[in-house]
Amino acid sequence: MASIIEQTRVDVALGNRILANEGILDAFGHVSIRNPTNPNRYFLSRSRSPELVEPGDVLEYDLDSNPVKSTKERLYAERVIHGEMYKARPDVMAVVHHHAPAVMPFVIAGVELQPVMHLGAVIGPKVPFWDQYDEFGDTNLLLVKPEEGASLARALGQAPLVLMKGHGATVVGSNVQELVFRTIYSCRNAEYQFLAKMLGNVSTLRPGEVEKSAQIHSMPTSSFRTWEYWTTRLEKAGNGLRARRSGKKPVGASRKRASVAKAKAKKVKGRKR
Repeated sequence: MASIIEQTRVDVALGNRILANEGILDAFGHVSIRNPTNPNRYFLSRSRSPELVEPGDVLEYDLDSNPVKSTKERLYAERVIHGEMYKARPDVMAVVHHHAPAVMPFVIAGVELQPVMHLGAVIGPKVPFWDQYDEFGDTNLLLVKPEEGASLARALGQAPLVLMKGHGATVVGSNVQELVFRTIYSCRNAEYQFLAKMLGNVSTLRPGEVEKSAQIHSMPTSSFRTWEYWTTRLEKAGNGLRARRSGKKPVGASRKRASVAKAKAKKVKGRKR
């Protein structure tokens, strides 16, 4: 049975791969999880495209975003986003930074992202908007300094996500399942808001509707159902991990190993004769 740390590394890899498979992450973007046994550390992959992340790629960092163990691996330049989020929000256990196509029109046009459907309630009643220029002037738009990450964390406040002008979005969650759920459905909400605007009037959810819908989506049944669905889609796409959250092996792989073992046994038996 996998240890809690081993499982956390698996979940970091799965979170990356699921979001890549669902079109949220491409060659860029990254998922992290706070260390469940030490809140002053977190796990994040070495610099690698999300779709390719393996549990073995996942490294441990302190909240200043320095690797706990010395490494020669290339690291994500924007890892300070994760460290500063964990510093500012003790309730946050998982973070993703992405540049999903669904949100890019909003961060380019400066249009407010609003909850327009019940699953879109995951974004909260109001999504904060952060412009790096306001505090740091002209930059290359990457967040590579601790003070830049801290500024973004202040803009996030107690919200579940923050939009970043000309850049993308950063989303937080109480666990990786909630994080993936929130990330995917915030993007779906953005798509529907954009399409509805093309038809004319956009009707948003009322504050009370957002609150009550969010309560439903935060239930364990929602996160379990969607996590199972997305991991199954990942397996069907041929990009799943052998070490799943359930601890089971892919059926195809198990049968293949059993077949090989059976063939070897017959070969040995034949030699004895």
